[in-house]
Amino acid sequence: MREDFLHYVWQHQYFDKADLRTADGEEIQVLKPGHRNADAGPDFLNARLRVGDVEWNGAVEIHLRASDWTRHNHQTDPKYDQVILHVVGQHDADVARTNGSLIPALALQARLAPELLARYQALVDAPTAAPLPCAPLLNLVPEITRTMMAERALLERVERKADDVMALHQHLGHDWEATAYHALMAAFGFQKNSEPLARLAKALPLAVLRRHRHDQRQLEALLFGQAGFLVDNEETAADDYIRDLRQEYEFLRHKYSLTDAALAVHEWNYLRLRPANFPPVRLGQLAGLLHARPALFDALLTAQSVAALTEFFQAPAPAYWRAHFRPGRPGKVPGLGKSSIDLLITNVVVPLRVAYARYVGKPEVVESSVALLSELPPEHNQYTDVYEALGFAHRTAADSQGLLALHKNYCAPRRCLHCAIGSRLVQQPRVVR
Repeated sequence: MREDFLHYVWQHQYFDKADLRTADGEEIQVLKPGHRNADAGPDFLNARLRVGDVEWNGAVEIHLRASDWTRHNHQTDPKYDQVILHVVGQHDADVARTNGSLIPALALQARLAPELLARYQALVDAPTAAPLPCAPLLNLVPEITRTMMAERALLERVERKADDVMALHQHLGHDWEATAYHALMAAFGFQKNSEPLARLAKALPLAVLRRHRHDQRQLEALLFGQAGFLVDNEETAADDYIRDLRQEYEFLRHKYSLTDAALAVHEWNYLRLRPANFPPVRLGQLAGLLHARPALFDALLTAQSVAALTEFFQAPAPAYWRAHFRPGRPGKVPGLGKSSIDLLITNVVVPLRVAYARYVGKPEVVESSVALLSELPPEHNQYTDVYEALGFAHRTAADSQGLLALHKNYCAPRRCLHCAIGSRLVQQPRVVR
């Protein structure tokens, strides 16, 4: 048994309440179990209890063993002075607040229905190789429960991404255009090169780029120079275009004192990437986009459809980067593909719009932004394929995002009791109807 099971039992009051008494024998009545605390401090806040003849309002702390109170040093933490009841699996020690006053304890292990614990253990003890803990039991869960849980996971995933955008927005001095620029730069790395592209955005401030967006050659010089791609080597020795960009970059880096922030060419990842995904290709596509679309944030915020956003991202790369995979290495390069654009809408546009909607207090914009995902095709990968095979709806990108969130935040870490599907299975007998 894990501590989260006792949290679940207390929250839903799934224990025998007949002749309910504290470890010291006082009668206890639970008037209100309180609500879960997601921050530091006791596990449940604003609980209301009657212990003996006295009614108490305060917090409830939960441990598998009462002695965990001391092991976690709660006896020295004033945040736990508000605890009015210590709910434990086993009562093996008395505990006290910082002033020495004892805290009543309620031991639950003997009050738990064996079948409830067995159903819980069947989930959390499922083989780690199983695609998800509840896979053999999904026929016991109504489809609407699965659908609602996937939708909940989707909204949580979007909110978390929006939180990241809000943090970036605050770090950048509440500049939405700069926020869009940094978010877009990182996303253009498509996982393999997200980190170096995020660093490139820091190394090349938007304030500098804004001054040269009208001149595509200078824009390229700044981007590729700061990325470390304009080095003089055997491949570029006879390349007049790269030599011209290098000369332009040398002038601009001195003008803006950019030297210390530049990346090195070895910091970019090429392993297991197709040539169309090479970092210089993506950087060329970014150069074309930044040149053709001078107002990033406004365009991403006001586009009314996926079709409009797709057109926005299809700005042509400079001619050289449509014919070279790397500096000095020629080859026909395709434009930004539809699947890549769909990922940019999913990972940049939707979180950016949701963050802005929260910032200005427009919940209707949140709804319309998330609805964009329903216009995109589903994403297929090793995780979504498992859920689809088990009968989960998977028709759009909204479904894909929900299933990915379900896997990452609930199934993989075995947080079954926090999931509506797992909770339903723990509550009901295992009888196929």
